[in-house]
Amino acid sequence: MLAYATTGTTLAPADMAERHAVTDLMTVQEAPISDAPVWAPEAIGILLLALLLSPREPKEK
Repeated sequence: MLAYATTGTTLAPADMAERHAVTDLMTVQEAPISDAPVWAPEAIGILLLALLLSPREPKEK
């Protein structure tokens, strides 16, 4: 015995704007710029200069 009658439903295909919206909601967005420190070769000169200009250790008597 059939308890209920089903009717076929037709789904309209999504347009490109809807597909992009769904894709943007489903994908994980990464930050475009990281806060991680990066290697800077010009910093080596500054570190060497600071080492040369640092005061020397006191001599023991």
